Amino acid sequence: MTLSNLPPLVTVFGGSGFVGRHVVRALARRGYRIRVAVRRPDLAGFLQPIGGLGQISFVQANLRYRASVDRAVQGADHVVNCVGILFESGRNTFDSVQDFGARAVAEAARAAGATLTHVSAIGADVNSASSYGRTKGRAEKAILETKPDAIILRPSIIFGPEDGFFNKFAEMARFAPALPLIGGGHTKFQPVYVADVAEAVARSVDGTIDRGRIYELGGPEVLSFRQCLEMMLRIIDRKRSFVSLPFRIASMMGSVASLVPFIAPPLTADQVTLLRSDNIVSDEAKKEGRTIQAIGITPALAEVILPSYLVRYRPQGQFTRSGKAA
Repeated sequence: MTLSNLPPLVTVFGGSGFVGRHVVRALARRGYRIRVAVRRPDLAGFLQPIGGLGQISFVQANLRYRASVDRAVQGADHVVNCVGILFESGRNTFDSVQDFGARAVAEAARAAGATLTHVSAIGADVNSASSYGRTKGRAEKAILETKPDAIILRPSIIFGPEDGFFNKFAEMARFAPALPLIGGGHTKFQPVYVADVAEAVARSVDGTIDRGRIYELGGPEVLSFRQCLEMMLRIIDRKRSFVSLPFRIASMMGSVASLVPFIAPPLTADQVTLLRSDNIVSDEAKKEGRTIQAIGITPALAEVILPSYLVRYRPQGQFTRSGKAA
């Protein structure tokens, strides 16, 4: 095979993360050459078997260092940015990673003549009260100014084998007699399967999605925070009570938890701020055909997928007899 007929090269920033690994899998199945750009390539080797011999390569890159971003994008036909953080730690702040970093990727893609797909989040808004939502919003604005033909994907809460939502509360349910309902558990979500998000990214790389648009990705159901936890408890076959936790108290607890060094906080004040608003696909996106269904993907039901990986939280794992809730 000559250089002229090699498959297109796609650089995936954050390719070893929760969403990124599924994006790499979806792209590998299509035959793309994939360059995984991560801070620790030595910890990303688990991705190698996903593709064929030589199909997946690795490069060290940190969004806080522009030179490494330029190097990772060099020669790429398409760039995908899956990098995002849920809490700040050390030098990895929302500003440095989600604002400055996303701008750097967009500018590098423009310089390389590559197309760009950016994974953002529902709730991204330059005027958001949350630092997370505000920096996501600033990133989107900067990306579309830099690369007007970029595709931005805003998923609702994402579920899948490595997720940090259902796994977190299922693990909590193994030991805690009650689960917290922040703000009373009324916040609405539209859980979307990680493989469906990855498929949307892959289709953007294929060029089958209109460019220069923001798509909002939600699953087939709108569920409240409480309904999500109730579904999780049914699946892991455990009975737990709920304790309503007012936003103000939850925010104070999150502030204290964030002060503990070297430990990922179970909750932060900024996350509590996010929970004050629903996380669902907007009516505007539905009217304008900017949804996952408009892309041609039928999203999976959470209740169908969750048992495949939450089974380990049942009292006797896969051997738990249904109806014997603990």
